[in-house]
Amino acid sequence: MNLKNMLAGLAARYGDKAAIVCEEQQLSYSGLDEASNRVANALIGMGINKGDRIVLLLNNSPEYIVTYFGIVKIGAVAVPIDPKYKIDELSALFADCEPRILVADSPVLEPLIPVLSDFKSIERVIDLSSKYTGPILTYKEIMASNSAQAVKIEPDADDVANISYTAGPSFHPKGSALTHRGIEAEAVVSAEGFGMTDKDVVLLFALPLHHSAGLIIVLLTTLSRGSTVVMLSGISMTALTRTIEEKKVTVFIGVPFIFSLLLRGVEEEGLKHDISSLRLCAGGGSAVSLELTQKFQQRFGYTIAQFWGLTEATAHVTCQLLDGRDKPGSVGPLLRGWEIRAVDENGRELPPNQEGELLLRGLMMKEYYHNPKATAEAIKDGWLYTGDIGRVDEEHNVFITGRKKDMIIIKGQNIWPGDIESVLLRYPRVAEAAVLGTPDELRGEIIVAAIVLKPGANATEPEVKKFCLDHLANYKVPKQFLFVESLPKTAAGKIDKESLRLRLSLPPVFP
Repeated sequence: MNLKNMLAGLAARYGDKAAIVCEEQQLSYSGLDEASNRVANALIGMGINKGDRIVLLLNNSPEYIVTYFGIVKIGAVAVPIDPKYKIDELSALFADCEPRILVADSPVLEPLIPVLSDFKSIERVIDLSSKYTGPILTYKEIMASNSAQAVKIEPDADDVANISYTAGPSFHPKGSALTHRGIEAEAVVSAEGFGMTDKDVVLLFALPLHHSAGLIIVLLTTLSRGSTVVMLSGISMTALTRTIEEKKVTVFIGVPFIFSLLLRGVEEEGLKHDISSLRLCAGGGSAVSLELTQKFQQRFGYTIAQFWGLTEATAHVTCQLLDGRDKPGSVGPLLRGWEIRAVDENGRELPPNQEGELLLRGLMMKEYYHNPKATAEAIKDGWLYTGDIGRVDEEHNVFITGRKKDMIIIKGQNIWPGDIESVLLRYPRVAEAAVLGTPDELRGEIIVAAIVLKPGANATEPEVKKFCLDHLANYKVPKQFLFVESLPKTAAGKIDKESLRLRLSLPPVFP
């Protein structure tokens, strides 16, 4: 099965049923299939071939979804990237995947237009919001001038459909190459875990489509069942509850940050809308605390079913049982088709309830795109080394207890300290820098930067923060800047972050 045939089959079965609902706009299964055929035919007309990379630098919209399907239908590779990234971050990613086409919205394109010629691989630009004309092709032009007939190209099931760059630092990117087979199969398995049917209405809110959580765990999982996706922009809790009431939403999948915001908003202002249509709330991306789950259930009558996954595994690989039989603190048992083991530092499998690095085997990524060294480090003897520390009990419940990888998770977004440290070290007055995550009740974690200035140099927090904002997506910019005289080192001369955490009296992320 490939994604082209998956959508064609859904269109044949569900026809005029709403696939995507966004404000006043509605797109049926047949309409999504036909509109994406127009994009596919337009790309063929531009000379795009199987395996060519096309960057999607976009915020969530129906047009995003149409364009995504148009890309994968011809065997080209969609590369979803965060539109908040700055030029430095984009330069590293474009150099890695060498896209032939850039698809973006007008506001995102505006700062890029003066430097587009620096990206030598990019031959064409498509503006989805249709502000720019001339050499930049618009979405309206594509819809008006291309056939809605299905293309004859048939992607192979093991062809790469996506390269997802949430697996590592932006300045040293590792793109998870996800196949048609893996994405389609994981969407089906994910739907099984959530108990979805074609009667469900699923809300896509505050989960970007440039991330696997939004694209696969919500969008493609929902479509694979013939359900309806309701897209809601912004982050208003009032709009969230109003939409649940008006659209009779049955499934809401989010990150702990959003559930915390919802709970806080209702505690302060009361619940103004009827959300009784919900049958499932599910959370992932970072740990859902037991306290949050208990408060949420007391206030709304719903538990938050936890799940766990990672980009390299395509989607999520565990999900708590929907009947509430899971053990507190677990992220549930494995979904169909996956195997798991915990191993010690020598790679030896550990018995139940022994803590170690978690390894997975199943329909994982094909590789890190064009990075055999990183691929070989991540996949050994068919097992994916996740970098997460945890244990598996006798009843196959999975518990996440720590991280082996140096990573910070904020609002479900993976952030690599190395990105921030490399920018800080470019500031002329900074001699050394170390970046840590520290727990935050609402966001999960916040970023703290410890900075050693060069001898005789002076700098203020606003100055350093502005420099970071100029070179990093805003959510990567530290919330706290601590100027210190020195940073502790290991015997090998590396910065000892655990000692630094103790010196700064920062609590551990995993107690």
